[in-house]
Amino acid sequence: MSSSTRASGADGAASAPVNEQQVNALYAQLDQASGQYEDALQLARSGDKKQADQTLDETLDQLKDAAAKCGDTPGCDPQRFFSVFDHLLRLKDGSFIAGDEGDTLPDTPDAGVAGDASSPVIQALPRAQQSVTLLRGHKLSDLIAMNGPVKAALEEWLTWLRPQLMNAYVNYEYMRYEMWPAYRKADLPEAILFGILAKESGGKVHAVSRSGAAGPLQFMYSTGRRFGLGTVDGFDQRFDPALSAKANAAYMDEQLKVFNDNLELTLAAYNGGEGRVRRLVDGRDNISFYDPKIYFSLPAETRDYVPMVLAAAWLFLHPHRYHLKFPHLDVRPGHIVLQRPASLSELTVCLGEAGGKQDGWFRVLRNLNPRLNPQKAQPEGARLNAPKVLEKAYAASCTGGHWPELAADLHAASDPTMPAWMRMRHYRVRRGDTLSGIVRRLGCSNLRTVARMNHLHPPHYAIRAGRRLKLPRCRR
Repeated sequence: MSSSTRASGADGAASAPVNEQQVNALYAQLDQASGQYEDALQLARSGDKKQADQTLDETLDQLKDAAAKCGDTPGCDPQRFFSVFDHLLRLKDGSFIAGDEGDTLPDTPDAGVAGDASSPVIQALPRAQQSVTLLRGHKLSDLIAMNGPVKAALEEWLTWLRPQLMNAYVNYEYMRYEMWPAYRKADLPEAILFGILAKESGGKVHAVSRSGAAGPLQFMYSTGRRFGLGTVDGFDQRFDPALSAKANAAYMDEQLKVFNDNLELTLAAYNGGEGRVRRLVDGRDNISFYDPKIYFSLPAETRDYVPMVLAAAWLFLHPHRYHLKFPHLDVRPGHIVLQRPASLSELTVCLGEAGGKQDGWFRVLRNLNPRLNPQKAQPEGARLNAPKVLEKAYAASCTGGHWPELAADLHAASDPTMPAWMRMRHYRVRRGDTLSGIVRRLGCSNLRTVARMNHLHPPHYAIRAGRRLKLPRCRR
């Protein structure tokens, strides 16, 4: 579902005749309920919890009723409701955190539980009790349903993006021992780390975007340098999960201070640039990300990004509320000491489905050893990071016999080398061209050779009009 799809309902309402009297009545109901909500919070702080709870429940019912009617009323702006909800949640100052987080994630060895009251997520930094509005609040699930962008993001994660969410969870769990300590040290909520990782890279350490952002948390080069991610011995430290998590925690901490502990604005800055968001906020301390003057001044990508991160974080905390079950994984960290030279690719072949992992171990080994070229053989005695469950599997399957020999044989295979009599020429791609069509017209090479010459990747070998391709010049 695209951002334009989400907005279609509001656009359709805008084209219908506007009844200003109905719209103004809904806005008046919103203002009245907002004032009653603030009064109820004052009652709670003065010790009259029973009366406060009753008033809060009544107020929430009024807010939900008005918000529901707004969606069916031409001319009514739902962003006003989102902004008010966000503002009211901030007024709570974490007063109703305890006892509201009832769901738990599957246990992982030495990892804690990410959804119960003892979780470091719930015990996040005091500042985050005010800023992480999506992850805090009495009966917060009642309010989330009223936030259209987050609700739409939840649906996306639970439908066509569900495989990406599950893969991100698996990838994160195996890297958790490297990434979570930086967030824990900074007293930041783990759920937010997961939400960013799920949206940015899906937990693929070597992901690189079209704009040049790189790593599991997708740092631009200049921003990475600002937070200590450089290039050391030819290795781009943005690809290191531990270092990138440390840099991300430093960035989040810095920007939370800039934006008065407002998580949504901090996430918007992470995606759309802190300079742009700072200019929009213009020093206003309590302004909401959902305020129309902020929300609609941001790029569509950023308007989509913030609720997607928050929704992934919420699902990380409350999977069972959404018929979502994250897998139980044995993610205890360990090491493999090579008893014979092998590359990560060869290890993946000889390990097969060890431990019941049907999609194999390539991504995990790649993520845990980001400095290694997966195609380059590492020498005997090299110590590689690997889940502990692979230590016995390696000893059983990869130290000798059929499987490592098969892996080595497959790894040694190569495509034919281009003959010396073939020379290079260049071709500028025209509209409608495909790489396979160009190769067919060439008549003397193959698709994989031409793709490799131009650093194009399967399965699509995408090329754009105007691109200059290297082609072999064939002797007729």
